[in-house]
Amino acid sequence: MAATSSTPLSVSASSAFIDSAKAPRQPSQCVSLPTLPSLPMQPQSRTWKATAYCRKIARNVAAMATGEAPAEVATPELPEITKAIQEAWEKVEDKYAVTSLGVAGIIALWGSTGLISAIDRLPLVPGVFELVGIGYTGVSFSNFVMETAFKWFAYKNLVFKPEREALLKKIKDTYGEILGSS
Repeated sequence: MAATSSTPLSVSASSAFIDSAKAPRQPSQCVSLPTLPSLPMQPQSRTWKATAYCRKIARNVAAMATGEAPAEVATPELPEITKAIQEAWEKVEDKYAVTSLGVAGIIALWGSTGLISAIDRLPLVPGVFELVGIGYTGVSFSNFVMETAFKWFAYKNLVFKPEREALLKKIKDTYGEILGSS
């Protein structure tokens, strides 16, 4: 059996293995990263607002430390819609059920969106849906036109008695012209 000796290996900057027993030592090199660009200057008004806010907080803290009441304590006002939502939520008796229904509604909406997108990816279905939509639009438009025409006819000829009598006379005259007077 042959005896094997182990010599430590090191990795240089060129990523090649070098036998440390045979290779001369080189001074280590430091690699530095490029410097980051400096931040853009903030507008003067923003800096002024931040400075004024910090001074106000410092004044309030100092006043509280001495026991004096601060001149004004900033309390953020909530928008009216937030207040209305909070009041409505306080009136709800079964908050667990309302929360459960809200979560179920969101899950149903998410699921239906996924289902519709899955159907839309099928090759023939979008074309069929388009044809159905065009057909339905055409049918509903023709129904709208017929309804509007009937309503106009009914208002013009059937609502008031003199127009009804004139229509009946016109129908009888046309009937007589077609069949002949007997």
